[in-house]
Amino acid sequence: MCRNIRVLHNFEPPATTDEVHAAALQYVRKVSGASKPSQANQAAFDAAVHEIAHVTRHLLDALVTTAPPKDRETEATKARARAAERYARA
Repeated sequence: MCRNIRVLHNFEPPATTDEVHAAALQYVRKVSGASKPSQANQAAFDAAVHEIAHVTRHLLDALVTTAPPKDRETEATKARARAAERYARA
């Protein structure tokens, strides 16, 4: 999975439209192999991002869990600690 796509499910507050759009954009960039599509492909690229964001929102709204919602700051702190450990070894 692309490292820039983050888990969006089961957070309090829920994922924002911007977060869903950013994940969709990263997915389309990864699949297409282009971070900036050519002018000829821009419409298809934008349509794909829009559709994937739409489907992702539906998925997030439909998922259910009994686990308590995760705190964004706590998860960010854990991610920073993992990164510090990973890059300290390099």
